[in-house]
Parts: sequence; C-alpha cells; structure tokens
Amino acid sequence: MKSEIITGAEIVIRSLQEEGTEFVFGYPGGAVLNIYDAIFSQTKFKHVLVRHEQAAVHAADAYARATGKVGVALVTSGPGATNAVTGIATAHMDSVPMVIISGQVPTHAIGQDAFQECDTVGITRPCVKHNFLVKDINKIASTIKKAFYIAATGRPGPVLVDIPKDITAESAEFLYPKEIHMRSYNPVTKGHLGQIKKALDILINAKKPVVYSGGGAVLGNASAPLTKLVNLLNFPITSTLMGLGGFPASDEKFLGMLGMHGTYEANMAMQGCDVLLAVGARFDDRVIGNPDHFLSKPKKIIHIDIDPASISKRVQIDIPIVGDVVSILNDLIEVYEEQKNNHDKNQLEPWLKQIKTWKSKNCLAFEDDKKVIKPQRVIQTLHEVTKGDAFITSDVGQHQMWAAQYYPFDKPRRWINSGGLGTMGVGLPYAMGCQLAFPDAQVACVTGEASIQMCIQELSTCKQFHLPVKIVNLNNRYMGMVRQWQEFFYGNRYAESYMDALPDFVKLAESYGHVGFKIEKPEDIKPVLEEAFSPKLKESLVFLDFITDQTENVFPMVPNGKGLSEMILAEDL
Repeated sequence: MKSEIITGAEIVIRSLQEEGTEFVFGYPGGAVLNIYDAIFSQTKFKHVLVRHEQAAVHAADAYARATGKVGVALVTSGPGATNAVTGIATAHMDSVPMVIISGQVPTHAIGQDAFQECDTVGITRPCVKHNFLVKDINKIASTIKKAFYIAATGRPGPVLVDIPKDITAESAEFLYPKEIHMRSYNPVTKGHLGQIKKALDILINAKKPVVYSGGGAVLGNASAPLTKLVNLLNFPITSTLMGLGGFPASDEKFLGMLGMHGTYEANMAMQGCDVLLAVGARFDDRVIGNPDHFLSKPKKIIHIDIDPASISKRVQIDIPIVGDVVSILNDLIEVYEEQKNNHDKNQLEPWLKQIKTWKSKNCLAFEDDKKVIKPQRVIQTLHEVTKGDAFITSDVGQHQMWAAQYYPFDKPRRWINSGGLGTMGVGLPYAMGCQLAFPDAQVACVTGEASIQMCIQELSTCKQFHLPVKIVNLNNRYMGMVRQWQEFFYGNRYAESYMDALPDFVKLAESYGHVGFKIEKPEDIKPVLEEAFSPKLKESLVFLDFITDQTENVFPMVPNGKGLSEMILAEDL
C-alpha cells in the first residue's frame, strides 16, 4: 500500500474512517481546531454538533449501546475534557465501548498552566478502561487502533486518546496497522470446560434454581443463547435494570426486574433459591441489597463474566467461569444436550408452584384515578401505542423505574439507560444517539422534569439534525425519587424542592422549533400519545408534558441496607 504524507489531524480522521466510524459527536475548541478543519474536508462520517460536551459523550454512548459498535466523541482541552468526564464515567460503569478523542495544549506548554490546560489523562484515569497521551505524530494511527481494540474487547469500556495541538499540526506518513498485538492485554474469551461441566452438574440437580442476567448478557450479544439455555432448563429468570430485553419479558419464565425496585417474585426467588446462575451481572448494592442477608440462605452460585475482577467482588462465588458470555452459554448448551436425560424437570414443580404464588401478589398493580394521571398508566399506554417495539431511553429517578417496570422489553438493546452511575440528564442525548443510529425507528425518551433540565439545550441539536424523538416527561413537580426517600426516611423534610420555579415545557419546546403538548387528564393519555407517534408528527420532535400524581411512589422498594425479602409493597402502607 502506498503511503502518503498528511497532517496529524488528517491521520486522526483517516484512522476513524479505517475503523468504520459513522458518527462523531463533538464540540469544537482551540485545541481541536486542526482536527475540525480536517473533518470539514471529509464526507465518510458525519459530525454531530451537540450543545455541551457531556451530551456528546452521552450520545456516543447511546449509539454504542443501541448498535453494539464503538461510539466516538471529540472534545477540546481543559473544560471540554472535564465536561466530558460525567459521560465517560457513565459509560465506564456500564461497560460501554467508546473512544473519546480530546485535544490538549501544545506539547511544550504541558505542565505550564497554559490556557485551557488540564491533566486530562490524570483526571480520567479512574473512569476509563485505558487512556493515552500521544506525544509523537508517528504513534497517532497505532494508538487509535489500540484504543478501538481495547474499547471493544474483553469487558468493554471507554478509552481516551489525548492529543496535543502541535502534534495534529505536524505532518507524517500515514500507515494504519491492519492488526494489533498488545503483550500486556489478552482478555480471556473461552470458558474453562471443566468449570462449565461442574456448573451444569449443579444446574441439573437444582431444586430451586434461578437465572440472573445482567447488562453483560446484552452487551455481549448473548440474548439468543441465553434464551435457548433458559428454555432448555425450564428455569425461572430475572434481569437487572441493565439486563432488560436480554430475555423476552413476555415469556412466562421471566420474573421481571430484581433489586431495589424489582418485583416481589423476582426478589423472593433470588433470596430463596438453592442454585443461582449469574450471567454478566455484578451483584451490586441495588440488585442484591445487603450481601449478608442475601447469603443467609445457603445457595450455590455460578458466575459467568468476561471480567475476572467482577467475580467474588461482593459475594463469594462457588463456580466462577471467566470468558465471553456467548461462547460459555453455547458450551453449556452443548454439554446439556449430552446430559439432558439426567435432568429430571419434575423436581422443579414445587419451586415453580411457589413462584406462581409469589406472582399472584401482583406487586405492580396500581389504582387508576379518573382525575389525576398515574405515571404507570402513561408507560403502559406508551408500550401499547409503540407495540413494545420502540427504543426507550431514560434518565434516573422514579420515571426510570416506572419505565423499567411497565414497559416490557422483548428485544435486547432497546432499553438505553444509565445503570451503574445513575446519571441525570442522559435521556435526551441518549435518544439522539439512538435516533441517529436508527433513523426510521420509534425513539421515546422517558424523563422527569428534573432530569430533562440537565441537558435540555440538546433540543437545539435535535432541531439542527431533524431528530424526531418523542419526549415523555412524567412531571410531578418534584425531584420524585429524592422526594420519595425524604417521605420514607427523612420525616417528610423536602429539602430542596422547586415546584414553583419550573418552566412551561410546551413553550420551551416550541421556542426550539418543536411540537409540545401538556396533558393533565387521564382520558387524554392515549389520544395524545397516538398523535405523537402518528404519520402526521412522524418527522417532528414532540415534547409530551404529562402532569402526574405528585404523591405516587415506586413500589416494591427495598430500603438501603436491607435484604431482598425485606421489601416495602404498596399494600403495606
């Protein structure tokens, strides 16, 4: 291949093209102007100009979650990089593959307190999978290749590449490596066959088994083998917030989400099982509650995960299996097919009967109101109107939990959400990333009046790039989840709230050139949602401001520090 002499900025662009980049989400600034100048002269990928660097990283993150490809963001030095940190930490906690390119002050100025200088590598070190500072133009191409490789393999995550301005101005030969070999980085992909056989032996002898799937099953594209294995074993299955859609919610074996706001049946089954198969999940505090309480009933735990550091981090694991989740599940299926005659499924009958009893509590039932809009009803109607086939993005708070509880997902990568970090403000930039990736899909952002205001300026980006997302604002005039905790645990001391200082969201949406509706009556929920998703408004961003019941709480609820079986149910109050 004939090499050519081009600038460092052009090398960056050509390297992104080599990786098949479709979108770069970014915001220009002094340290990246050379790169932006090179973007101006190319047509292979599209640059999406956001209104805040945080949104650039969030949108790239959602693009990665929805497609499985590596998301790319571009930010300038100093405040550009620090504004991006929240988005980077969000992606890191949820293991999302991303490459963030940040500009840096010229090499000679590093450490001199130059204008818009900060130690980007130092600041981001705790919240990236890896980061690089490129001080040699000849290393730009190989570093970007490494960044994409590290981001997408093993346990995925964000990788930052910091490039000083003078390096992007210099010229050098462009040679993009076809392959990359890193001596110090060799993630395990194949599971240990001995461990897999041991695991299967425990599974087929289980009397009270549960499968517990997390975000790793979705990110690892393991939905098909997971569904097949669960069907072969005829085991009940529950998912974390991040794992929703990895197993079809419409299947009767699905117990719903578990954890702090999980279903009664999922939490009781997790607590009472004798064998637990964890697939790409972290046993975090919001999922199993108090570890001592969780382990008070003896259970054998099998844990499949790509990341050895996640195994036995919070609970002791009996059978760890490290490797790629698809490969391990396929091996489990293969070994099961050989041994299926040894599996007496009748021994599961008492357990399945017990689960049926727990299900009969109907813990997600709520009382409708003829005068006030119930947020649960809005989500149920949204599911009905979109036929359960939309991309649903969400922020963090009560609305997030209602979306997870009342919008059943049958497909993976349709629920786009900040799980680990719990970042407010992600909903709208997430919806942008999804809509750009799938221009013809229905995309709904379920948000609250507190969350939406954190990145509301992105309504301008949606206008510029003609993104017809539908914003479902469950407006209870409170920071709902904060208010719920203050009601339960802080003696109704509502510090700090802002019910009197909210904007008119309809006027705000219209000022950005979009369509807005304010919905105050329960009977209007369905007609307005149908209108928003109708051919008439297919090309428009529609802001739906639902004025909901202020007193409504999310149930079930496991209080902080309590065990899974110590839930508060709506009927208990």
